[in-house]
Amino acid sequence: MEFSAADFDRLMMVDLARNACEEQYKKDPLDSENLQKWGGALLELSQFQSVADAKLMLDDALSKFEEVLTINPGKHQALWCLGNAYSSQAFLNPDSDVAQGLFDKAADYFERAENMDPGNEMYLKSMEVATEGPKLHKEIHKHGGMMQQALAGGGGAGPSASSNAGGGKNKKKNNDFTYDVCGWIILAFGIVAWVGMAKSLGPPPPAR
Repeated sequence: MEFSAADFDRLMMVDLARNACEEQYKKDPLDSENLQKWGGALLELSQFQSVADAKLMLDDALSKFEEVLTINPGKHQALWCLGNAYSSQAFLNPDSDVAQGLFDKAADYFERAENMDPGNEMYLKSMEVATEGPKLHKEIHKHGGMMQQALAGGGGAGPSASSNAGGGKNKKKNNDFTYDVCGWIILAFGIVAWVGMAKSLGPPPPAR
């Protein structure tokens, strides 16, 4: 897997963020903001892993977001993060039936997040993508061997693209590199562009 210099820098920064969150958790396991940043860093890092490692990292991220909701049930950003994690899991799973179930879970979490923060454009867009997920999943896995390229080639947008996911209502400090409200966009947003590119290149060569 090859990384650009920008990807490598981003990977290093996110890994530092994850380590910082892990240390903070030891000091205060009830810090829901820290847990959410930790889960966000794991979800971001999963995009740079092999499929097997990405699945494990996504499971870890899910547990962090669920822990956030145990501490703070009203944290709609964590619901949105859970939806992202389930969507990412769906794209990684080649079984269309299993993927459908994961997309359904994602859509449910996105809807719950939007119900808590009505009109949030990010949540609404995420719901649309989750609905279209099975179609995208079919396209991606039709191209088989190129799946990893979608995951490694910047499948998700950077932190700046979605740092406003919680809307302008959140009073966050962004002086340092942090994942205040999950610093990425659902993996599918990047994959949409990749699918378009793959289609333009024509069908994959027949298997030998």
